[in-house]
Amino acid sequence: MKCYVTLLRYLAFLQRPRPLSLFFFFLRFFFFFLFLLNMSNRHTIVLIQTSHNRATRTFMDFESVTQAMDGICALYERKLKELNPASRNFSYDIADLYNFMDGLADMSALVYDHSIHAYVPHDRQWIKQRTLRHLKKFAH
Repeated sequence: MKCYVTLLRYLAFLQRPRPLSLFFFFLRFFFFFLFLLNMSNRHTIVLIQTSHNRATRTFMDFESVTQAMDGICALYERKLKELNPASRNFSYDIADLYNFMDGLADMSALVYDHSIHAYVPHDRQWIKQRTLRHLKKFAH
């Protein structure tokens, strides 16, 4: 019964005339929501070439930039497991991850931009910056 009364009060509140500031509040909220939607759901393709041999070209695709940065870290962690199969736990810092990225023959990312309906290319340096920003979130 209490929930029903609360719902009725909310519906009555919605039917009252509002000041213009409430309209702008909802407008800002709407645009902020669209911004978050575009930032979080930007399909990302990571292009990697591990050596100078063209046959080593490959790609990984992700639903967001954040997932792509996770995927790059996971790729490095798989490489660490290959090099040290007996170890179960690994620790590395950003310099180690950067050295791994620099050791690749080529690395770039294509990020879908909803506003232009196209993929925007990004270089290795951009990937490093985004990876650092992504890992800093986990450090806090």
